[in-house]
Amino acid sequence: MRLFGKLSVILGVLVFTSGLGYAIWRTPGFMGTPPDDGNKAKVKTLRPDTADPLPKPEEIKSLCEQVVGVKDPADGSSSNFVFDQQLYKYRIAELPQVKFWRLVMNTSEDSCVVNFHHNRTIIQKMKTGDWNALNDSVKKCTRDSMRLAFGEDSTCRVLVTGGKRFFYAFDKAFANFDQGINCFVANGVDPWYAQAILLIESPNKLQKSNAGAYGPFQLMKDVARMFGLKVNRHIDERADFERSAYAASSLIKKVCIPKAHSILDSLGIQEQPEQELWFRLLVMHVYHAGAGNVRNALFTFQPSEGNMDMIYQLWQAETSRFKSASQNYSQLVLAAMLEMNDRLKNKNLLHEHAAKPH
Repeated sequence: MRLFGKLSVILGVLVFTSGLGYAIWRTPGFMGTPPDDGNKAKVKTLRPDTADPLPKPEEIKSLCEQVVGVKDPADGSSSNFVFDQQLYKYRIAELPQVKFWRLVMNTSEDSCVVNFHHNRTIIQKMKTGDWNALNDSVKKCTRDSMRLAFGEDSTCRVLVTGGKRFFYAFDKAFANFDQGINCFVANGVDPWYAQAILLIESPNKLQKSNAGAYGPFQLMKDVARMFGLKVNRHIDERADFERSAYAASSLIKKVCIPKAHSILDSLGIQEQPEQELWFRLLVMHVYHAGAGNVRNALFTFQPSEGNMDMIYQLWQAETSRFKSASQNYSQLVLAAMLEMNDRLKNKNLLHEHAAKPH
């Protein structure tokens, strides 16, 4: 695949180079395990053949503020990784929804997690076969006793959620972060979105969703074609990582972020900082559910300010086209990001000071 520019950006200085034909940014605001050249993380920006202009050096620097270098002491390899301190600023790990999804992500498919739907409070973990062995009458009595024990009324839904450890293959997802970060930065898009999508959309293998989405970024056919990918009986470029990353990042940049701003404008919310966690999560909801559905869900409670409370309320909002899967989406992003951080820290690939609350 042709790369658009042979240039390197080193500490804010733009120079043309020969060789591999990708841009490199070394971020000064490094927070993780230092690579060989000290406290600077590398970002190689790879671009498919596109007419879009290259991002300017100052834009690349801004995009890479949260990119850190993660070095594997076993083989000396260094990879780029997006580390978001806001997860700890807002104490995301303490949320019951995040605790629940992290447990589901670590539970094998032969087990399940019994939980209350409205706040994802964990009731118990059990073998799926044990639950399935109960007849309907016993299941109803069990659910009733659980509601009584937790002080919930009869309308509270008790769900039995199967383990998803087989799906959330964190090591496989991590292997794609470096390339995903490079591709998104090359297209002038916040690499936070690349990592978030790769963590939850199709982390274990290339697969097609029930709705027809396909590839590492789970793109629908029409979206892929909108951004120049070939999808027909003979070829499906959604399986090509770089082409798929270009389409996904273009969707984020040209549709999802502008639509998020438009939704907030319609609610009279003036402060809309794109680097804030709540704004990024709102964009992810637009990516998943579509702008119209997210707007309708927000208008069920009409927030007057953009913040994490707005996202938490969105988890409870429901319309005919914004239900459980849509509510869960940003919960999964937060859970997967924290889980990935902890896994790297447990392997001594991410320093303690990088993952500590401030």
